[in-house]
Amino acid sequence: MFRRLAYACLVLTAAPAFAQSPIERGAYLVNTVMTCHNCHTPMTQNGPDFSRALSGGPQVFDEPPFTVRGANITPDQETGIGKWTDAQIKQALRKGVRPDGSKLAPIMPTGFYEILTDRDLDAIVAYLRSVKPVKHQVAPPIYKAAFERQVFPGGEKPMAEGDMSNTVKRGFYLATAAHCMECHTPQVKGHSDFAKSLGKGGTEFKGPWGVSVARNITSHKEKGLGAWSDDEIKTAITKGVRRDGTKLKPPMGYPYYARMTPDDLTAIVAWLRTVPPQE
Repeated sequence: MFRRLAYACLVLTAAPAFAQSPIERGAYLVNTVMTCHNCHTPMTQNGPDFSRALSGGPQVFDEPPFTVRGANITPDQETGIGKWTDAQIKQALRKGVRPDGSKLAPIMPTGFYEILTDRDLDAIVAYLRSVKPVKHQVAPPIYKAAFERQVFPGGEKPMAEGDMSNTVKRGFYLATAAHCMECHTPQVKGHSDFAKSLGKGGTEFKGPWGVSVARNITSHKEKGLGAWSDDEIKTAITKGVRRDGTKLKPPMGYPYYARMTPDDLTAIVAWLRTVPPQE
């Protein structure tokens, strides 16, 4: 089960509301859309410790096939990715392979990052090069069984830049980069059932908040979001509040998504409207 922690008291300063330069665009993707801090920034009782942003662990992701911690992805030369080439960072993101040829555990959603445009991939690398290097040695991964990497259907290759001007296609792009369906699609025998249960919800997440259940985010009128207004969906995404006023629980990353641009939120909602209804 994926256990990605999100906290209501979230303060980020690196990502502008409207990205322009490559570093700003990379900051927007890393700090907002992709919620990288959930796994790669040390956590305290009060939330992410941004004084050590992206320096890894110590939260543990313990699954039957592996036990891993979020890696140090700052440019520290010894304990981070400072010695990695741009191509090696891109290979890790898109293909889930480290410079030494070993595979990243699928808790790192590289199967969703195949869709990243070359420009956005360059921007992410530029931003990661710019963050403060933090010396923090993270315990190496432990692999206990073979695992397979799933690539999200429709996101098998980088999206064409020309498609980004289409609202629905951009929404699909952003929702894929945000790996929304990682949590909102149930698993069958250790694999996300994208073919039959896309967006159906139902997965349980246990944490300091108790137990939360991923909701149905398909276009179903009763079980999903089909009867919700655009504004109601946006409020759930950015504020963690349902249409009836009740609050969502983590690990939904609404504190991160609150910093998304209005146009990007509109695009995601437009795409969610196209997700086939599921009971």
